[in-house]
Amino acid sequence: MNGLGGDLAELKAVVAGVGGKTAPTVGICPPATLITRAVAVAGSSAVLIGGQDCHPKQSGAHTGDISAEMLADAGAKLVIVGHSERRADHGETDALVRAKAEAAWRAGLKAVLCVGETPAEREGGRALAVIATQIAGSVPDGATPGNLAVAYEPVWAIGTGLVAKTDDIAEAHAHIRAALSKRFGAAGGEIAILYGGSVKSDNAVAILALDAVDGALVGGASLKAADFLAIIAAAR
Repeated sequence: MNGLGGDLAELKAVVAGVGGKTAPTVGICPPATLITRAVAVAGSSAVLIGGQDCHPKQSGAHTGDISAEMLADAGAKLVIVGHSERRADHGETDALVRAKAEAAWRAGLKAVLCVGETPAEREGGRALAVIATQIAGSVPDGATPGNLAVAYEPVWAIGTGLVAKTDDIAEAHAHIRAALSKRFGAAGGEIAILYGGSVKSDNAVAILALDAVDGALVGGASLKAADFLAIIAAAR
């Protein structure tokens, strides 16, 4: 919940820094009020614009909600589903997240589906079991590299300045990869797995250098173009 019209200047700077380059893939998910304007700013650049959430249904009596079709109509190409803040603040279940991912696919959007454990679950030695349960319950059948990316975001590392140790990140990502490969075969081996959790320019190089990490889901560090461009540079 950050961003007003004046903040599009930061997006303009990111677009200028990325230009027409296609690697790495860069996406920005602003609040819904800025999506149409963000799409205009991104123009023909390689920067994709997405939404931060969507409702499972295409339309109906759901005041205040936004459907995946509405996001696509505004020019979005992807949408985040199952972010831990949605799971915690709005009580979103794995079943609801799964329905939202299916809605994203229905509208032709790529779903960036988030999983991750709480501090208590990590301390209790249940992190990998929790992640496996979330993957099983949240990821719909029919997942492919084209319609899905999975983001591992340990809840205790979001907005706290804490970052998971590289060994823990590699272990979690390997666990996710194994679950995806077992379920989806070769396609599961190609679905991008992103790390999210206080990713900043000063730790991005080490995180993105891990073989198990295909990219980053960036929070606060994406609000300033200089910070975000430094992370993008680390992914090249």
